[in-house]
Amino acid sequence: MKNNQAQHDAEVASKKKQSKKFAVIFGALVILGGGYGFYKYSEGQKHEETDDAQISSRISPVIPRVGGYVADVRVQDNQLVKKGDTLIILDDRDYVVKLEEAQARLVSAKSNVSVAAAGSSVTETNVISSQANTSTIDAQIESAKVNLWRTQKDYERFQNLIKDHSVTQQQFEQAEAAYQIAQKQLGILNAQKQAAMKQTASVASQSGINRGQVAVANASIAQAEAGVASAELNLSYTVIVAPVDGYVGTVNIQPGQMVQPGQSLFQIVPDDKKWVVANFKETQLTKMKVGQHVTVTVDAFPGQKLEGTLTSFSPATGAKTSLLPPDNASGNFVKTVQRVPVRIDFTDKVSPDFLKKLSSGMSVFVDVHLK
Repeated sequence: MKNNQAQHDAEVASKKKQSKKFAVIFGALVILGGGYGFYKYSEGQKHEETDDAQISSRISPVIPRVGGYVADVRVQDNQLVKKGDTLIILDDRDYVVKLEEAQARLVSAKSNVSVAAAGSSVTETNVISSQANTSTIDAQIESAKVNLWRTQKDYERFQNLIKDHSVTQQQFEQAEAAYQIAQKQLGILNAQKQAAMKQTASVASQSGINRGQVAVANASIAQAEAGVASAELNLSYTVIVAPVDGYVGTVNIQPGQMVQPGQSLFQIVPDDKKWVVANFKETQLTKMKVGQHVTVTVDAFPGQKLEGTLTSFSPATGAKTSLLPPDNASGNFVKTVQRVPVRIDFTDKVSPDFLKKLSSGMSVFVDVHLK
């Protein structure tokens, strides 16, 4: 009986010890949990975090300016290229022919200018000759007027003398004939002057037309020169070069393939500038502002923490700038927390060599220090 009582007392004491141990452990867990919760709450007031973030960089598309068949591809996937390096060569035979046609039109235009200039020179000479002829006729008219005046006086004098038989009939008739000839000569010269004046006007008009033809021919030369320049430019576009320094993406272009102007062939990713685009919930933006310090952790390099600075906020949410933005005015409305893209630039403390290891699109974790 005594043994059973002692055993019972021992069990009760053991249970009390276990209860005390459980209470101690539970109390410690509550304290630790409360401390951790308080720590996370206080840290949450100082930080905003998101893993919806990626490395971004400039991406330059390689776009042909002219169409044609691919003659040669001189670049491979992921190859480092420099600005101006030849990437693709198009078949240029069509553009060579067009350049030769433009050059032929230029030669023809220059020849037309020479012909028009020669015609203008001839008409200018004719104008001068016609004006000189008119001046000569004017002098002859003046001389004819003097002769008419003299013969008229002789005729009037002989007309008086014939009445007194002071002159013979023959002499009178000669004076009368000279007077009539002088009148007709003056009439002829006046008619010649009118014809000369009309000819001068006609030649002057033709000269103006020829000068206009010279101007048109010069304009044709300018047009032909522009055509040659355009053809030369299009011919130069058959050699597609790298627009920037960087790494080439996937090249799916093969010789013999037809490409069109404006078609995106592949991309070149420059390695000179990289940044982070983080998509924060709109409820996280309350205390965020430009200039705050940011810690960035790249998933590919988990042990490396990079320093950055919050530099700008997108003026629109990601959903609003998507291909098919939601329209809350149609159907039943369900409120969804929107995300706003935020740009984060790396500070100078981040090594350029390390930035070259980062590929555009890599996932990162972003921690914005609010205070």
